[in-house]
Amino acid sequence: MRKLLNTLHVTTQGAYLHRDGETISVKIGEEVRLRLPIHTVESVLCYGRVTCSPFVLGLCCERGVGVSMLTEQGRFMARVSGPVSGNVLLRRRQYRAADEPVSALPIVIAMVVAKIANSRLVLLRGAREAADEERKRLLRTKAHHLSQMGLAASRSATIDEARGYEGIAAQDYFSVFNELIAEREKAFSFGGRSRRPPLDRVNAMLSFLYALLRQDVVSALESVGLDPAVGFLHTDRPGRASLALDLMEEFRPHLADRLVLKMINRRQVEASGFREVDGGGIEMDDNTRKELIGAWQRRKQEEIMHPFLQEAVPIGLIPYTQSLLLARHLRGGLEAYPAFFWR
Repeated sequence: MRKLLNTLHVTTQGAYLHRDGETISVKIGEEVRLRLPIHTVESVLCYGRVTCSPFVLGLCCERGVGVSMLTEQGRFMARVSGPVSGNVLLRRRQYRAADEPVSALPIVIAMVVAKIANSRLVLLRGAREAADEERKRLLRTKAHHLSQMGLAASRSATIDEARGYEGIAAQDYFSVFNELIAEREKAFSFGGRSRRPPLDRVNAMLSFLYALLRQDVVSALESVGLDPAVGFLHTDRPGRASLALDLMEEFRPHLADRLVLKMINRRQVEASGFREVDGGGIEMDDNTRKELIGAWQRRKQEEIMHPFLQEAVPIGLIPYTQSLLLARHLRGGLEAYPAFFWR
């Protein structure tokens, strides 16, 4: 099994990354704040006004380390990577499967059913932790509805039908998301999913973690030779990593959503760590963003038992293992794609 390496997050504005032999050096002003040997780095994420020398970009490309440029709030802008090393035969199989509903439908169903099941688990866990009976009842009712949606999705006759069930389940899930937040945390009231800009603190945190997850999934797909742009559930669109968005659906509820809820309910983030911006959006300040990145990195180090492989795997490697299993299915080595179901 592949080793989980470091993701370098550079959030300090004005930071400069340069090459020092086989090492990435991070300089703030005239002071070198960090040195990381290139062989210990999985990827580099630069937020806002962070500059990279051509030589450090060349080093990263040579070693297969992707460098992503994001806004301070985590919105993806660009990615620098080396030559595509994927097997052209695998990509041909991927493209054919994406164009053939008979091949794509089972993959879509697996992903949608897994997402719904994982969302249901988040609601059931919230019901167990809820302080009052009304919340417990509401969350359990929605969890039961998600169970029915998952069963219906598993019988979908077309990709559009599966997409429809996924959309209904997502609406149900987020309609009670506010019930998962401790009653005392009024400042973190959730008013429904909103993006670009996020309109409340919860959405600001969710959008940021989804952006981090997207980078991890894109890197994982490329590392096994798949094309992140050609998906099955999400339609092709210029500039969109559709397959990465497909695979993310299995991970969002437990990996990102649960982490946001945990940090809010355990008061690991403060309401004062957010600010309103032009257009009515809400964004995190530097300290809150760093807290979230730190929690994300720690979460990725935790190990779980993979339900299909039946071996302990760091959570940070789940996108890689699922990419590997999808590639194996497309090559014909697995009869069906085993989507990831959290336990």
